[in-house]
Amino acid sequence: MTENEISKIVFELGLKVHKTLGPGLLESAYEQCLFHELSKTNLLVEKQKILPVVYEGIKLDAGYRVDLMIENKFIIEVKSIVSLENIHLAQLLTYLKLSNCKLGLLINFNTFLFKDGVKRVINGKL
Repeated sequence: MTENEISKIVFELGLKVHKTLGPGLLESAYEQCLFHELSKTNLLVEKQKILPVVYEGIKLDAGYRVDLMIENKFIIEVKSIVSLENIHLAQLLTYLKLSNCKLGLLINFNTFLFKDGVKRVINGKL
């Protein structure tokens, strides 16, 4: 399955979670519900996956964790904040680079319309 196909599934299931719960909950609630929905698919989904930093050939556990990783090639960063800022995009882009993933979604569930809280982030060209 391609990253774009995964992206479509994630968007649809994220929309389902948002319609069911609405805005205003903690990030952890949305993450758990999205994980539950994704777990019902045939995709490999990992929650709070440790993401090491490799520096000069040494793997360092620097405390980074990816909210959700799908098929070891797609990252979801879940937020529940007033608004997304450039630092949040930079965070996901860094995770994509560290993991060698090409595509991820930054999802802010604290929006009136779900689509307004979703940002597609690309690491290089697809």
